[in-house]
Amino acid sequence: MALKKYYSKGIIEAGCDEAGRGCLAGPVYAAAVILPNGFHHSLLNDSKQMSEKDRELLRPIIEKEAIAWAVANSDHETIDKINILNASFKAMHRAIDNLKTQPDLLLIDGHIFPPYLGITHQCIVKGDAKFTSIAAASVLAKTHRDEYMLSLHKEYPQYGWNVNKGYGTALHRKNIEIYGISPYHRKTFGICKSKI
Repeated sequence: MALKKYYSKGIIEAGCDEAGRGCLAGPVYAAAVILPNGFHHSLLNDSKQMSEKDRELLRPIIEKEAIAWAVANSDHETIDKINILNASFKAMHRAIDNLKTQPDLLLIDGHIFPPYLGITHQCIVKGDAKFTSIAAASVLAKTHRDEYMLSLHKEYPQYGWNVNKGYGTALHRKNIEIYGISPYHRKTFGICKSKI
């Protein structure tokens, strides 16, 4: 199914999405993207359906051609303090704060969202596979987070974050059992709880 270019014609829309909600370590990232009306790229899709190579190829194209884009995050400490859902919303609000152009409508990937003061929003379940701007936001959130996790991998190579990016793979879980948790692990998440 082809991605839709807009939800309401003739207004400025920003797509918003996050990456890293289900991880055991690292921050959750969010992006907000306003694309020009005619933006199209054959590779663009929900970032989870794309290869890492295609996401990396698309990132500079989106950043160059977007009318406005912004990326923000909530770190592992914030996640432990206010929970992952609220931390995701906080990152999304921060990304919207940093847009250089104010949109008339926010297209949010998901089914709930705390209103952003002064801008109407529309929640769309699986929106990253339905709307171009949300798909673009999913690519930016994912690639910026992956880049950050690669930098953390240099500090803590034993967890394999260069491969798993902080997700709870079998190897990552096994290495938590062997080495315990790092300062970047989310202490309120699954296997990490027993390591505090």
